[in-house]
Amino acid sequence: MFEHLEKYAGDPIFRLGDEFHQDPRERKVNLTVGLYYDDAGRIPLLRSVQQAEARLGGELRPRPYLPIEGLPAYRSAVQELVFGAGSEAVRAGRVATIQSVGGTGALKVGADFLHAAYPDSHIWISDPGWDNHHAIFQGAGIATHTYAYYDSQGQSLRFERMLEDLRALPRHSFVLLHPCCHNPTGADLSREQWQALIPVLAAGELIPFMDMAYQGFGRGLDEDAGPVRAMADAGLTFLAANSFSKNLSFYAERCGGLSVVCGSADEAERVQGQLKAIVRRIYSNPPMHGGQVTALVMSDPELRALWEDEVAEMRARIAAVRRQAREQLEARLPGYDAGYLTEQQGMFSYTGLSAAQLHALRAEHGVYIIDSGRISVPGLNTRNIDYFTEAMAAVLRGRPGAES
Repeated sequence: MFEHLEKYAGDPIFRLGDEFHQDPRERKVNLTVGLYYDDAGRIPLLRSVQQAEARLGGELRPRPYLPIEGLPAYRSAVQELVFGAGSEAVRAGRVATIQSVGGTGALKVGADFLHAAYPDSHIWISDPGWDNHHAIFQGAGIATHTYAYYDSQGQSLRFERMLEDLRALPRHSFVLLHPCCHNPTGADLSREQWQALIPVLAAGELIPFMDMAYQGFGRGLDEDAGPVRAMADAGLTFLAANSFSKNLSFYAERCGGLSVVCGSADEAERVQGQLKAIVRRIYSNPPMHGGQVTALVMSDPELRALWEDEVAEMRARIAAVRRQAREQLEARLPGYDAGYLTEQQGMFSYTGLSAAQLHALRAEHGVYIIDSGRISVPGLNTRNIDYFTEAMAAVLRGRPGAES
């Protein structure tokens, strides 16, 4: 019956990660998938999470279905974290929020919602962008396009061209934006640039979709959410997806949220109902364990303070790795400007390496970077950063092997 179907080639990022694990060489570096690792190369189990799970583990209770929209305490925690404790939009009841199955699940529900509301509208995604954004929205029946964002050769934002592209869009077009830690480039708009962008979105009657998967890994939890809060304060109607996978190191529990900021409480109630209807058609209800743990960490003052400290530690480690990699590269290659490593922020850095250079890194040195040239910075640590910068320097010089 299904012999006519094409074979699935696999996700290119995970496929490259599999190649890394199959590589028999002892000296190799994996900078592919976006996971946060500590300096020992391990995915951390945060102390705040351990303490929350210990508390909940002592309370044996029945496990009925959660509400379709998720735990009330979880949804309140999402709204407070994303929009701030004093958000006017939240106080006025203008924000519809659901507990989603990870950040990707939030994107899927949001895509289905947008397509139902505006079936003829298309979405514009940054160039370069995350490939799965295109796949998710195309899977929802929405045609995808790109707007200018980053010049990989010049290692700079193309902000004026971005504004030109967005000004030319039809009204009610959807625009995918990253409030912080842009994936894949790590290059974020400044506060002044967001202030210039928001009126363009409003004047064009465009519908922004803010994807915030790395809150806290850029400048700070509140600072990273600044563009979302500025957009809400400006009175725009928009969607915001957030994720606890990275900042809570809670990947497998699939904890995310989708919020829609509306013009009135009545509109938000209508939107909330439509989001619930979409969830019911996909997975019916979100999972309980991750939601309970997340809600407890976010709402308990002691656990919340511990978690914020842990996020700050992870952010500081990423920044330190960036500085070290830049210093080493510029020392090995006099005249080479590795400033992009410290100018970009968050999990990812865009190297601007060519396909030939990326192939040489994998084949000659066992350094695995995805085809876009994006590296996952937390994959570097005190044991492999010297080897990484040696390999980078050798490839950038055009030599086949790294320095001894």
